[in-house]
Amino acid sequence: MKFSVKAWSTSKGNSAARTGVFQLGNCPQIETPALLLSTRKGLPHFISPDLLPSLPIPDSSLLHVSPLHFMEGISSKTISSIGGIHKMIGLHDFGLAAVARDSIQCLPESSATNKLGASFETPCGRLLIKPAEYMGIISSLRPNLWATLADEVPAWVSKKRNKNSVDRTVKWLDECVALSPASGVAFGAIVGGSDVEERRRCAQEVVKRNVSGYWIGGFGFGESTDERPALLSAVTDILPKDGPRLISGLGLPEEVLQGVAAGIDLFDSSYIYHLTIGGFALTFPLDNKTYASDLKLTGMGSDQTKINLKATVYRKDATPIVESCSCYTCQNHTKAYINHLLNVHEMLAQILLEIHNTHHYLGFFRSIREAIKEGRFEQFREMFVEKRRIHLAEVAVCA
Repeated sequence: MKFSVKAWSTSKGNSAARTGVFQLGNCPQIETPALLLSTRKGLPHFISPDLLPSLPIPDSSLLHVSPLHFMEGISSKTISSIGGIHKMIGLHDFGLAAVARDSIQCLPESSATNKLGASFETPCGRLLIKPAEYMGIISSLRPNLWATLADEVPAWVSKKRNKNSVDRTVKWLDECVALSPASGVAFGAIVGGSDVEERRRCAQEVVKRNVSGYWIGGFGFGESTDERPALLSAVTDILPKDGPRLISGLGLPEEVLQGVAAGIDLFDSSYIYHLTIGGFALTFPLDNKTYASDLKLTGMGSDQTKINLKATVYRKDATPIVESCSCYTCQNHTKAYINHLLNVHEMLAQILLEIHNTHHYLGFFRSIREAIKEGRFEQFREMFVEKRRIHLAEVAVCA
């Protein structure tokens, strides 16, 4: 793994946004802030390997995989004998980051977690994953990057439970590092719920350990938008400036902008999956200019960020999702066609939507990087959030 910071935000305001370059395994060097694509056992949910080259390269070269997906089906011993997950799925030039939580099928279950291990709701039911067991799977998969096991808790737990989660996470970090395989780099897990002091304490303990980067967990579990900046800053203010930071649980565009403002480099998000499975397509402008044809309130299913292509208003719409989009879907198909595919339950609808949504969201990250380099990140962020706020207020009045 190679990582270096290239530029810091010079925008007015309290922003720690930064750009950098990150290289993992055999994948090409990419610029950060960057997105890790959500996968199911190492492959995007609806995009087959032969279609991956249609996505922006190298921006789409980082993939997130949950080791817990391999608790069913093919055994970890078989994967190890094959040569690891890269050889098994045939994606040798992609960087694979292993994080237990995936926010789709492997969700932490804090009430069932104990001092022995972390509990997750998985495709195999509720499982208690112990550090030794977790590292056994990591050793078999041989990912380029892996995050240590963490005890993530929701925002409403007691102070005592929150403190226990930090103590356990730091203890498991030591156990995971002691059992770490020769390949792959370790990212130390940082938790602390909605308690700023516990977040800070956990970060202070993790930076003392021999890890190559930092995975920030425990977000997306009930904390409010207003309290999130303080929680993020409590962690990033302590972390070394030259260490990469990966976060889970921030998926919405506004949430990503919050993370970037706090100095986060890598985002593991299931946002694209949830949009795609619901029949939604991203349409928001990437440069804070208005796509007039896409931002009109033309009936149901539009919130100025995305459109619902299941809506009847698109049944005869012969235009692409976004006129200026260069993705395969927009270059070859119309809203009417995707509306038809959704209504007849053809899987091709999800394939085309995931291609577009991935392409569009990677373009959003590219716009963020450009704004940081040009010293206008805070302006970019404020304009994006303000447009969304104004639109939602108008919708509320009309309702």
